[in-house]
Amino acid sequence: MRLGVFVAVGLAITVGLAFLVAPEASSEPDGLEKVAIDEGFIDGAQDHDLAGSPTADYGVRGVDDARLGTGLAGVLGIGVTFLVAGGLVLLVRHRGGGAPPPPDAPAAPPASA
Repeated sequence: MRLGVFVAVGLAITVGLAFLVAPEASSEPDGLEKVAIDEGFIDGAQDHDLAGSPTADYGVRGVDDARLGTGLAGVLGIGVTFLVAGGLVLLVRHRGGGAPPPPDAPAAPPASA
C-alpha cells in the first residue's frame, strides 16, 4: 500500500507543479529558436506535423486564458505520460518481466519433469 500512496502523492505534486509553475515559464524563444533568429534563418522554419493538435504550443485549443491553457496542457501531458508508463509497467509485469529476486533470496527448488 505504501507504493500506491507514494505514487499518488508524487502524481499530485507533479500535477500541482505543472498547473501552477508551467504558466510562469519564459515566453522568450528557446535556445534553438534564438539561434535561428540571430543567424537569420527563422523564416525557413516550418510547423511540425502535430502543430494543429489540441495541446500544441503549450496551450489547450479553445481555452482563451493563456495561463489556464498552459496549466491544462501540462496536466494533460502528465496524465498521458502516466497512463502510457503505467500501461507499460502492467504489461511488463503481466509478461513476467518483473524485477529479479534479491541476491540473498533462497534459490528456487528445481522444477520436476
